[in-house]
Amino acid sequence: MTEKMQVLLVEDNPADADLTREGFAMGELPVDLSVAATGAEAIDYVHKRGRHQRASTPDLILLDLNMPGVDGRAVLKEIKQNSGLRQIPVSILTSSTANKDVIQSYALGANCYVVKPLDFKSFQEIVRAIEEFWFATARLPQEEDRPD
Repeated sequence: MTEKMQVLLVEDNPADADLTREGFAMGELPVDLSVAATGAEAIDYVHKRGRHQRASTPDLILLDLNMPGVDGRAVLKEIKQNSGLRQIPVSILTSSTANKDVIQSYALGANCYVVKPLDFKSFQEIVRAIEEFWFATARLPQEEDRPD
């Protein structure tokens, strides 16, 4: 693989965003990580609106659930109800261990649900496991295969 994989991280915690960035940097696959700090920004990003008009379509979205304003559930619902976006895998990456959040996330179309570990090393291992699964194991739709 020579092309960088496009990942959109939707995360309001700068420390968690940095840990995710470092986790991908330590991996073996080339990843271009974009960060949306709010749910509203994530929606603009995937719809290529405002300052995100030239944004790349993500190959994977890592989505935190609990954010102020437009939360991750609303972002997930928006993505999975849109025919041009629903094929993008969305991995929930959150601190919530609540079963109701797991159930609701899958009901809204999440492709997986991962609880953020508390320690630095485990967090980076999770990011590398996500990278390995989605970019080396799973087959993702190619840009030309995606509906308009």
